[in-house]
Amino acid sequence: MIITVTNQKGGTGKTTTAVNVAAFFARQKYKTLLIDLDPQSNATSGVGMYDRELPGIYEVMREDYAPEEVVRSTSFKHFDILPSTPDVAGLNVELVNREDREFILNRILTAFASNYDIVIMDTPPSLGLVTLNGLVASDYVLLPVQCEYYALEGLGQLMETVQLVREYVNDRLHVLGAVLTMHDRRNKISQQVAQDVRQNFPDYVFSTVIPRNVSLSEAPSFGKPIFQYAALSRGASAYKRLGNEIISQLQERSKEAESNTSDV
Repeated sequence: MIITVTNQKGGTGKTTTAVNVAAFFARQKYKTLLIDLDPQSNATSGVGMYDRELPGIYEVMREDYAPEEVVRSTSFKHFDILPSTPDVAGLNVELVNREDREFILNRILTAFASNYDIVIMDTPPSLGLVTLNGLVASDYVLLPVQCEYYALEGLGQLMETVQLVREYVNDRLHVLGAVLTMHDRRNKISQQVAQDVRQNFPDYVFSTVIPRNVSLSEAPSFGKPIFQYAALSRGASAYKRLGNEIISQLQERSKEAESNTSDV
């Protein structure tokens, strides 16, 4: 099962969500792989594994290394990472003339991902070739949506992009859901945005809302997921609820798929 966490806009809580959803699955004893496709490498540093001198996903996508040569175990049990470096930014140019440029990551992960129960990918805040590779390789996409004024427009654009990918290059890709992030319950605009998003996309928004939380902001600087840094914080509680929602939804979709298969 491969889930890409994406948003073409920066500052939406995308990396925070990728890291902490992955950590939640690992905490539930699912063998979990986090793939950092973002040249900012925030997911990599957020789990304390950044090292500019070591090979990472850049070298894997160039096919200089196999993923099993690059993957590293984090300090969190059941939690591995394919790390990123700033070199990843060059992939959008380096791979553009490849005939299979959209399918490189999908081909690389076909066998390797089967070593894990769940794979979470953090993408760049753009809809370039690297992000497209993540979407083509995925079964589901998780969309973090910041509770701010332009959220509704941004979510609509994301839905359209996912639909295009589904139609043209990956018909197994489904929207797992949108998660509202950086919600401030004291702020009227946060409340209004949450209400508007739910009204306009009623079947796609998780019940859990991720709050603005000091511990969530601090945890990456210590190289720890929220469950290691502040397990009793509001942020940890929110990501635990979100993780349980994701598991429930995946189980429900699995049952639906089995039912459809048996009807054929």
